[in-house]
Amino acid sequence: MTALTFPGVAPTPVSSNDGPVIELEGVSRVYETGRVSVPALTEVDLRIERGEFLAIVGPSGSGKSTMMNILGCLDRPTSGRYRLDGIPIDELDDDGLAALRSRSIGFVFQSYNLLPRTSALDNVAAPLAYQGLARRERVARATAMLARLGLGDRLDHQPAELSGGQQQRVGIARALVTDPAILLADEPTGNLDSRSGAEVIDLFIELHEAGRTIVLITHDPDIAAVATRQAHISDGRLTA
Repeated sequence: MTALTFPGVAPTPVSSNDGPVIELEGVSRVYETGRVSVPALTEVDLRIERGEFLAIVGPSGSGKSTMMNILGCLDRPTSGRYRLDGIPIDELDDDGLAALRSRSIGFVFQSYNLLPRTSALDNVAAPLAYQGLARRERVARATAMLARLGLGDRLDHQPAELSGGQQQRVGIARALVTDPAILLADEPTGNLDSRSGAEVIDLFIELHEAGRTIVLITHDPDIAAVATRQAHISDGRLTA
């Protein structure tokens, strides 16, 4: 694959803020179950600079899913401060948080989360509709992104007509098409065979080399080893 450049899209995320793209200070998340309080994250401090490739590593039950939800603005901390792209999320209402999430984060999921009876092109173009872009521009950007990820001949294929590796590439194209500040990948190779998984990891490496900020959440130390920095999570506590 040639070096990743995207026509009409800046090669690195554009932000008016020069600080870290993610900053957590003393973040905790406690779930209330009846009269029982269950701590899922405890006093987490984390700083991620622009252009970093960070792997957050931990076994099942370690707090990885909660960390994913907090970083992705799908959940809010019980206490502590979280700044995403320079913006304190505790100062946002739900609509403001959703707008920040859609603008600043591209998600890549283990299960792909593609619309089942929808073409690869329309799956990738879908997030752009929320940004108010005209259909022609959405199609042009989605087509260019799929072509850059080696799927230019699969534009009209539905997910059931694609291999697992191809579906995950569509998912990555969808995550990138809005040019987010950060790419957040949750166990992105978990449903793939070893060859397809290796291809996806190679793609993440190339995206990082092109300037993307990537946070990879995984239980697999071999997958985590491709990142330039690792943080380990255990019992809701994060260590370098």
